[in-house]
Amino acid sequence: MGQSELRRIREQLLMSKAELARKARVSALTIDRIEKGKSCRLETKRKIILALGYRLSDKHKVFPEE
Repeated sequence: MGQSELRRIREQLLMSKAELARKARVSALTIDRIEKGKSCRLETKRKIILALGYRLSDKHKVFPEE
């Protein structure tokens, strides 16, 4: 399956999983699971998109499978 888009973007921003989790107000375990391809709630995706500095309309850049 390869590297997730979320991980690629997070690493491009030089952000750790813990840092993204803190900004998105989710657990680092949640970030890890999403990067490994597990699904998550829409609200969680929304928090992550905003924490990365993206607009909600850019959702496909972070979560291309949707």
